Amino acid sequence: MNNKSVYQKWGKRALDICFSALALVVLSPVLLIVALLVKIKLGSPIIFKQDRPGKDEVIFSMYKFRTMTDAKDANGNYLPDNVRLTKFGQLLRATSLDELPELWNILKGDMSFVGPRPLLVEYLPLYNENQRKRHSVRPGLTGLAQVKGRNAISWGEKFEYDVKYQRKISLWFDILIIMTTIKKVIIKEGILNENQDMVVYKFDGNDKEELK
Repeated sequence: MNNKSVYQKWGKRALDICFSALALVVLSPVLLIVALLVKIKLGSPIIFKQDRPGKDEVIFSMYKFRTMTDAKDANGNYLPDNVRLTKFGQLLRATSLDELPELWNILKGDMSFVGPRPLLVEYLPLYNENQRKRHSVRPGLTGLAQVKGRNAISWGEKFEYDVKYQRKISLWFDILIIMTTIKKVIIKEGILNENQDMVVYKFDGNDKEELK
């Protein structure tokens, strides 16, 4: 068994456990402060929970800090996301602070620090055979698609990067993705800003043939 196989089978998960536990302890003051601010500015619940498909398409509950209000129209329907997303929510997303509760998902084994981002359950029937390979590994807090463009690239390109990551997993590749992610969060590259439309189009299957 080569070093790459050892890392994929045991090393990656061992590092996820160690560093997620350490991060939860070290960042606990930040988690507490953000939780308090979310409670004050957006109300309860503080944590947004949503089902997502994980490794082998097993469904798990992913946790984030909430970034939107519960504003509804006269008929009781939620207003569009770009209306409910406040300036504070935009700040949480731009700094990726809303993602911090996912450290608990990593510790539990639902996710990894690096891997394809966990998408909506409703997308599962829409993937082609190649795209579905993204679920052969644990989803990640960040991934190759995020450092290659995040919201600025098409669904087809995102899936292409996801499958490429699945083929090339290694310790050094993960380190490179993490370091690039930190850089992009600092400079806010690939993140929609307040002068752009806050519409991120859902995947509808139209890109199914883009990945060869």
